[in-house]
Amino acid sequence: MFEKIEEFDVMLFLFLNSHHNPFFDSFFYFITNRFALIPFYLILLFLVVKTFKTNTWKILLAAALLILCSDQLSVLLKNTFERYRPCHNSEIQSLIHLVNNKCGGLYGFVSSHATNSMAISVFLFLLLKNKYSKIGYLLFAYTLLVSYSRIYLGLHYPLDMMGGWVIGFILGISFAFLIKSKINLLESNV
Repeated sequence: MFEKIEEFDVMLFLFLNSHHNPFFDSFFYFITNRFALIPFYLILLFLVVKTFKTNTWKILLAAALLILCSDQLSVLLKNTFERYRPCHNSEIQSLIHLVNNKCGGLYGFVSSHATNSMAISVFLFLLLKNKYSKIGYLLFAYTLLVSYSRIYLGLHYPLDMMGGWVIGFILGISFAFLIKSKINLLESNV
């Protein structure tokens, strides 16, 4: 059963990765860089400051701890499952469109980019949705864009993304409910 799922995952990866052009090579290479989205993060910071005012530092501390946990957990899972990234899989290396010959670490399940982006998106969505009803569209578009960039660049399989989404979703919800229940921020600020 797992072999069939893995076979489908590889076929889907090869299909998605095979659709490329020079513009999107540059675009997705740019998107996957954590510093490229600083303007986006500054907008989110502005919304957090506007919503939580003097309690902003609590949200930022929780967000930093969330990213630390999600990133370290994704690395732990990579080292536990030891599933090669597509670009390290000798059976399909010749079929992969690898942008700028950047492959990354040996293992790819689960994607740290997918885990981290989903975790922060869920966390911020749950904290900001009452004040900014459409924030979810922006946050989840961000998660999908970052995640797809990893497939496009030849660095991760679709299941690496989905695994990261599940872990990030659970962590994002956990941190949001923890901060809501322990610090009581939403009731006092929204």
